[in-house]
Amino acid sequence: MSATLFGAPLSPFVRKIRIALAEKNLDYSLVPLDPNEKTPELLAVNPLGRVPAYRDDRGTLADSAVIAQYLERRYPEPSLYAADDHEFARVLWFEKYADYELSGCCTFGVFRQRLIMPLLGQAGDSTLVDSVLAERLPRHFDYLEAELDGRPHLAADRLTMADIAVASQCCNLIHGGESVDAARWPALAELVEGVRSRPSCAACLEQEVGVVERIRARIARG
Repeated sequence: MSATLFGAPLSPFVRKIRIALAEKNLDYSLVPLDPNEKTPELLAVNPLGRVPAYRDDRGTLADSAVIAQYLERRYPEPSLYAADDHEFARVLWFEKYADYELSGCCTFGVFRQRLIMPLLGQAGDSTLVDSVLAERLPRHFDYLEAELDGRPHLAADRLTMADIAVASQCCNLIHGGESVDAARWPALAELVEGVRSRPSCAACLEQEVGVVERIRARIARG
Protein backbone atom coordinates (compact mmCIF):
# COMPACT_ATOMS: atom_id res chain seq x y z
CA MET A 1 0.00 0.00 0.00
CA SER A 2 1.42 3.38 -1.01
CA ALA A 3 1.46 5.98 1.74
CA THR A 4 -0.03 9.48 1.53
CA LEU A 5 1.63 12.67 2.71
CA PHE A 6 -0.62 15.68 3.26
CA GLY A 7 0.69 19.22 3.15
CA ALA A 8 1.90 22.26 1.26
CA PRO A 9 5.06 21.59 -0.77
CA LEU A 10 6.72 24.83 0.41
CA SER A 11 6.35 23.89 4.06
CA PRO A 12 9.77 23.06 5.53
CA PHE A 13 8.11 20.43 7.69
CA VAL A 14 6.54 18.73 4.68
CA ARG A 15 9.86 19.00 2.82
CA LYS A 16 11.62 17.35 5.76
CA ILE A 17 9.38 14.29 5.48
CA ARG A 18 9.61 14.18 1.69
CA ILE A 19 13.39 14.06 2.00
CA ALA A 20 13.18 11.31 4.60
CA LEU A 21 10.83 9.26 2.43
CA ALA A 22 13.12 9.64 -0.57
CA GLU A 23 16.24 8.77 1.42
CA LYS A 24 14.49 5.58 2.59
CA ASN A 25 13.27 4.91 -0.96
CA LEU A 26 9.62 4.79 0.11
CA ASP A 27 6.76 5.40 -2.32
CA TYR A 28 4.09 7.92 -1.41
CA SER A 29 1.62 10.32 -2.96
CA LEU A 30 1.51 13.99 -1.99
CA VAL A 31 -1.90 15.54 -1.37
CA PRO A 32 -1.56 19.35 -1.25
CA LEU A 33 -3.27 20.94 1.75
CA ASP A 34 -2.89 24.61 2.61
CA PRO A 35 -2.36 25.20 6.36
CA ASN A 36 -3.72 28.72 5.87
CA GLU A 37 -7.11 27.18 5.12
CA LYS A 38 -8.48 25.04 7.93
CA THR A 39 -10.57 22.89 5.64
CA PRO A 40 -12.48 19.82 6.86
CA GLU A 41 -9.98 17.66 4.93
CA LEU A 42 -7.03 19.20 6.77
CA LEU A 43 -8.71 19.02 10.17
CA ALA A 44 -9.56 15.38 9.51
CA VAL A 45 -5.87 14.44 9.29
CA ASN A 46 -4.67 16.89 11.95
CA PRO A 47 -7.15 18.53 14.36
CA LEU A 48 -4.59 21.32 14.93
CA GLY A 49 -4.84 22.29 11.27
CA ARG A 50 -1.12 21.97 10.61
CA VAL A 51 0.98 20.10 8.08
CA PRO A 52 2.30 17.55 7.43
CA ALA A 53 0.12 14.56 8.13
CA TYR A 54 0.93 11.04 6.99
CA ARG A 55 -1.28 8.05 6.32
CA ASP A 56 -0.35 4.44 5.60
CA ASP A 57 -1.82 1.02 6.30
CA ARG A 58 -1.38 1.54 10.04
CA GLY A 59 -3.35 4.79 10.22
CA THR A 60 -2.80 8.56 10.23
CA LEU A 61 -0.11 10.53 12.05
CA ALA A 62 0.60 14.25 12.35
CA ASP A 63 3.64 16.38 13.25
CA SER A 64 6.85 16.10 11.26
CA ALA A 65 9.02 14.93 14.17
CA VAL A 66 6.52 12.20 15.06
CA ILE A 67 6.26 11.10 11.43
CA ALA A 68 10.04 11.10 10.98
CA GLN A 69 10.61 8.92 14.03
CA TYR A 70 7.80 6.58 12.99
CA LEU A 71 9.42 6.14 9.59
CA GLU A 72 12.74 5.46 11.31
CA ARG A 73 11.23 2.78 13.54
CA ARG A 74 9.28 1.11 10.76
CA TYR A 75 11.93 1.45 8.05
CA PRO A 76 15.25 1.58 9.93
CA GLU A 77 17.52 1.42 6.89
CA PRO A 78 19.09 3.68 5.93
CA SER A 79 19.05 5.25 9.36
CA LEU A 80 18.41 8.98 9.65
CA TYR A 81 18.99 9.04 13.39
CA ALA A 82 21.84 7.32 15.29
CA ALA A 83 22.52 4.12 17.24
CA ASP A 84 24.75 5.77 19.84
CA ASP A 85 22.68 7.18 22.73
CA HIS A 86 24.36 10.58 22.82
CA GLU A 87 24.38 11.01 19.05
CA PHE A 88 20.70 9.99 18.95
CA ALA A 89 19.92 12.69 21.52
CA ARG A 90 21.86 15.25 19.49
CA VAL A 91 19.83 14.41 16.39
CA LEU A 92 16.62 14.93 18.38
CA TRP A 93 17.95 18.20 19.77
CA PHE A 94 18.93 19.73 16.44
CA GLU A 95 15.70 18.55 14.82
CA LYS A 96 13.77 20.28 17.60
CA TYR A 97 16.02 23.35 17.37
CA ALA A 98 15.30 23.64 13.65
CA ASP A 99 11.57 23.04 14.01
CA TYR A 100 11.07 25.51 16.84
CA GLU A 101 13.87 28.08 16.65
CA LEU A 102 15.02 28.29 13.03
CA SER A 103 11.44 28.10 11.76
CA GLY A 104 10.59 31.32 13.58
CA CYS A 105 13.35 33.07 11.65
CA CYS A 106 13.73 31.36 8.28
CA THR A 107 10.13 30.40 7.59
CA PHE A 108 7.87 32.67 9.63
CA GLY A 109 10.26 35.61 9.97
CA VAL A 110 11.45 35.88 6.34
CA PHE A 111 9.72 33.51 3.92
CA ARG A 112 6.20 34.09 5.21
CA GLN A 113 6.59 37.86 5.45
CA ARG A 114 8.04 38.25 1.97
CA LEU A 115 6.00 35.70 0.04
CA ILE A 116 3.01 34.26 1.86
CA MET A 117 1.57 37.40 3.46
CA PRO A 118 1.61 39.37 0.17
CA LEU A 119 0.12 36.34 -1.58
CA LEU A 120 -2.72 36.47 0.95
CA GLY A 121 -3.20 40.17 0.18
CA GLN A 122 -1.59 41.37 3.40
CA ALA A 123 1.52 43.45 3.99
CA GLY A 124 4.53 41.56 5.27
CA ASP A 125 6.21 42.83 8.41
CA SER A 126 9.44 44.36 7.12
CA THR A 127 10.47 45.40 10.63
CA LEU A 128 10.28 41.76 11.70
CA VAL A 129 12.33 40.67 8.68
CA ASP A 130 15.02 43.25 9.46
CA SER A 131 15.15 42.16 13.10
CA VAL A 132 15.42 38.50 12.18
CA LEU A 133 18.23 39.08 9.67
CA ALA A 134 20.20 41.49 11.85
CA GLU A 135 19.80 39.95 15.30
CA ARG A 136 17.95 36.68 15.74
CA LEU A 137 19.17 34.56 12.84
CA PRO A 138 22.89 35.38 13.24
CA ARG A 139 22.78 34.12 16.83
CA HIS A 140 21.31 30.81 15.71
CA PHE A 141 23.77 30.47 12.86
CA ASP A 142 26.69 31.28 15.17
CA TYR A 143 25.57 28.47 17.47
CA LEU A 144 25.17 25.94 14.66
CA GLU A 145 28.53 26.91 13.15
CA ALA A 146 30.21 26.34 16.52
CA GLU A 147 28.47 22.98 16.95
CA LEU A 148 29.60 21.86 13.50
CA ASP A 149 33.19 22.88 14.33
CA GLY A 150 34.24 22.35 10.73
CA ARG A 151 32.49 19.00 10.37
CA PRO A 152 30.01 18.27 7.54
CA HIS A 153 27.24 16.96 9.84
CA LEU A 154 25.65 18.06 13.10
CA ALA A 155 25.40 14.59 14.62
CA ALA A 156 27.07 11.28 13.81
CA ASP A 157 29.40 11.13 10.81
CA ARG A 158 26.70 10.96 8.13
CA LEU A 159 23.42 12.52 7.08
CA THR A 160 20.82 12.52 9.84
CA MET A 161 17.51 14.19 10.51
CA ALA A 162 19.45 16.93 12.29
CA ASP A 163 20.99 18.02 8.99
CA ILE A 164 17.75 17.57 7.07
CA ALA A 165 15.69 19.64 9.52
CA VAL A 166 18.19 22.51 9.59
CA ALA A 167 18.66 22.56 5.82
CA SER A 168 14.92 22.39 5.21
CA GLN A 169 14.38 25.60 7.17
CA CYS A 170 17.25 27.24 5.30
CA CYS A 171 15.56 26.29 2.02
CA ASN A 172 12.72 28.59 3.01
CA LEU A 173 15.18 31.32 3.88
CA ILE A 174 16.58 30.99 0.35
CA HIS A 175 13.08 31.03 -1.15
CA GLY A 176 12.62 34.28 0.79
CA GLY A 177 15.55 35.87 -0.99
CA GLU A 178 18.29 35.34 1.60
CA SER A 179 21.08 32.78 2.05
CA VAL A 180 23.55 31.37 4.54
CA ASP A 181 26.64 33.56 4.23
CA ALA A 182 29.44 31.12 3.41
CA ALA A 183 32.10 33.64 4.42
CA ARG A 184 30.66 34.00 7.93
CA TRP A 185 29.26 30.48 8.44
CA PRO A 186 31.26 28.21 6.09
CA ALA A 187 30.46 24.87 7.72
CA LEU A 188 26.74 25.63 7.97
CA ALA A 189 26.62 26.85 4.37
CA GLU A 190 28.35 23.63 3.28
CA LEU A 191 25.87 21.51 5.25
CA VAL A 192 22.89 23.30 3.72
CA GLU A 193 24.20 23.00 0.18
CA GLY A 194 25.14 19.39 0.80
CA VAL A 195 21.55 18.52 1.71
CA ARG A 196 20.09 20.68 -1.07
CA SER A 197 22.22 18.90 -3.66
CA ARG A 198 21.16 15.40 -2.63
CA PRO A 199 18.64 13.86 -5.06
CA SER A 200 16.11 13.53 -2.22
CA CYS A 201 16.04 17.30 -1.66
CA ALA A 202 16.85 18.45 -5.20
CA ALA A 203 13.71 16.74 -6.49
CA CYS A 204 11.59 18.73 -4.04
CA LEU A 205 13.34 22.01 -4.83
CA GLU A 206 12.90 21.50 -8.56
CA GLN A 207 9.14 21.50 -8.02
CA GLU A 208 9.24 24.33 -5.49
CA VAL A 209 11.14 26.81 -7.64
CA GLY A 210 8.26 27.02 -10.10
CA VAL A 211 5.78 27.61 -7.27
CA VAL A 212 7.93 30.38 -5.81
CA GLU A 213 8.29 32.02 -9.22
CA ARG A 214 4.52 31.98 -9.70
CA ILE A 215 4.02 33.51 -6.27
CA ARG A 216 6.50 36.28 -7.03
CA ALA A 217 4.81 36.97 -10.38
CA ARG A 218 1.41 37.15 -8.73
CA ILE A 219 2.70 39.54 -6.06
CA ALA A 220 4.28 41.73 -8.75
CA ARG A 221 0.94 41.93 -10.57
CA GLY A 222 -0.69 43.08 -7.36
